Amino acid sequence: MPAETKTIHILYFALLRELRGLDAESVTTNAETVRDLYRELAVRHHFGFGHETLKSAVNDEFTTWDHPLNKGDQVVFITPVAGG
Repeated sequence: MPAETKTIHILYFALLRELRGLDAESVTTNAETVRDLYRELAVRHHFGFGHETLKSAVNDEFTTWDHPLNKGDQVVFITPVAGG
């Protein structure tokens, strides 16, 4: 059975915001997990690094990459922070 199409709200910060050129967007996707969504976005927007270097949060809660997505979820991908 095909995955359900859903709208997911994405917030972009730091390097991802620069690469995407947006602070936020809503996407319609068949992604079932956070990992699936990131892979889809990485291809679509040419993000040049894998999910292993990021953290993820869904609806203001840190999550695993296997976390299932639901219609209307808000997702944030958190890039590493470098200090000086």
